[in-house]
Amino acid sequence: MWQKDRLALLDQTLLPAEVRKVFCSSPEEVRDAIRKMVVRGAPAIGIAAAYGIVLAARTSMATNRMELLRDVEEAAKIIGSARPTAINLFWALDRMKAVVLRSETDDVSALKDSLLREAHTIIDEDRETCRRIGLHGASLIKDGDAVLTHCNAGGLATSGYGTALAAIFVAREQEKRIRVYVDETRPLLQGSRLTAWELVQAGIDTTVICDNAAGALMKEGKINLVITGADRIARNGDAANKIGTYSLAVLAGAHKVPFYIAAPKSSFDMSLSSGERIPIEQREPSEITHFAGRRIAPEGVKVHNPAFDVTPHRLVRGIITEDGVVYAPYEENLEKLFR
Repeated sequence: MWQKDRLALLDQTLLPAEVRKVFCSSPEEVRDAIRKMVVRGAPAIGIAAAYGIVLAARTSMATNRMELLRDVEEAAKIIGSARPTAINLFWALDRMKAVVLRSETDDVSALKDSLLREAHTIIDEDRETCRRIGLHGASLIKDGDAVLTHCNAGGLATSGYGTALAAIFVAREQEKRIRVYVDETRPLLQGSRLTAWELVQAGIDTTVICDNAAGALMKEGKINLVITGADRIARNGDAANKIGTYSLAVLAGAHKVPFYIAAPKSSFDMSLSSGERIPIEQREPSEITHFAGRRIAPEGVKVHNPAFDVTPHRLVRGIITEDGVVYAPYEENLEKLFR
């Protein structure tokens, strides 16, 4: 949220124990907030990046459009270095750069105002997008269904209802009786800390489970469908999301449970032919070797800590977007969606 020429972010690393805001006044501070996961979730990262460009412009000493463009592009490099997987980060940065690049005025003050308006527009559009994703997603949820979700794809990951959780929130508004099972989502527990917090606040019947309990629940017939978010989707429908999503999709396929992805069109990377080309962020080993500041793994042990995995399109029943649910064949139908 933009407050008095600063970007105010809810520190998601402290939830649910503490609600505290972090204020960013420079592109470097926005980069650090994204990198440290103070703000996370692909759409929210994009929104933060847009306001990071506004902060850079506000402090720029440029006297003409080209000088401002240089400062904006430098800020975009700084912010873009934060995390490599979520395409919304780069989508938002490119959109902000285009405001200056395509302008015909040398009035720097007017250009700075235009950048702020564009950031506000991005957040307004995201709210409407979340609502529309929710409406399309809710149509897949029947009265009495139990939904399993992974990581956090709710309001904390966006500026509105969320993506995967938007379907659940709208279904609840439609007075459908629903239950939600929430994977804890190791190693940073975005499911148990963030998703469960959002759902409980909304009064939705919520159960947190260990990540490795999902298969047993499916075997027992307790899960009707799985809905997750996505941080980047290739044009063939392969989708990168929080590590563990691929495992869920495999389990869902084995138990004939429909597996859906919910994501805005800004999360698609149509330049990539498949998920094999999606860059996967590697996180710090301490996220696995330590818990609550205490070491839980032996000194000297090797750690493999990717933040994301890629779910192949063959395991995805459908992709829920703001313009409807896309089904296979994905490459053909996604081309129609973007055309």
